Amino acid sequence: MTRILNAGRKEPVSGTTRSVVVFLHGYGANGADLLGLADVLADHLPDTLFVAPDAPEAVPGAPFGFQWFPIPWLDGSSEEEAERGMTQAFEDLNAFLDALMVDEDVLPEQVAIVGFSQGTMMALHVAPRREDEIAGIVAFSGRLLKPDLLEDEVVSRPPILLVHGDQDDVVPPQSLPEAAETLQQAGWKEIYAHVMKGTGHGIAPDGLSVALAFMRDKLSL
Repeated sequence: MTRILNAGRKEPVSGTTRSVVVFLHGYGANGADLLGLADVLADHLPDTLFVAPDAPEAVPGAPFGFQWFPIPWLDGSSEEEAERGMTQAFEDLNAFLDALMVDEDVLPEQVAIVGFSQGTMMALHVAPRREDEIAGIVAFSGRLLKPDLLEDEVVSRPPILLVHGDQDDVVPPQSLPEAAETLQQAGWKEIYAHVMKGTGHGIAPDGLSVALAFMRDKLSL
């Protein structure tokens, strides 16, 4: 049984929804953390609805923090708990995306996902296993989960922009070329990459600028 994800939203500046950007936040954050990016992006994507769900599980000891799944080396959970949480979160996100497209009357090619850290891990795992290809994925500061399974499980290959800070001390910068190589081996034709110089585990202005250009292109705006 899937869990309903509570989501914040910022309506299109134009008043008309022609595309949707879904933000997936990182471990210990919440949807509002990334929805603030919509304030910067909205004028450049005037017909875009921005949606940012909270992950389904509260982080112990963090009143306003959520997680998509437990991380054993951070929270002391077991590998089994992490695996169960991951599987359930994949189902939750798929159900959320299905409902979103029906409710907003948009097609998959009108939807882009922007992930950060654990949210990127979710995006890179779920979207390629969905039957209908979405417009694109912007993957900030994350990595591929279960890379050894991708080639056998991939169903669609949306364009992907990988963005990472070269000073990231949370998710190693090496995760970017590792993901790119795995995606290429799994048959991707459109993989783009941008390294944010002097940036740690975060989103720098240059990374956001590249992400905006990518979204405008892939959403045909």
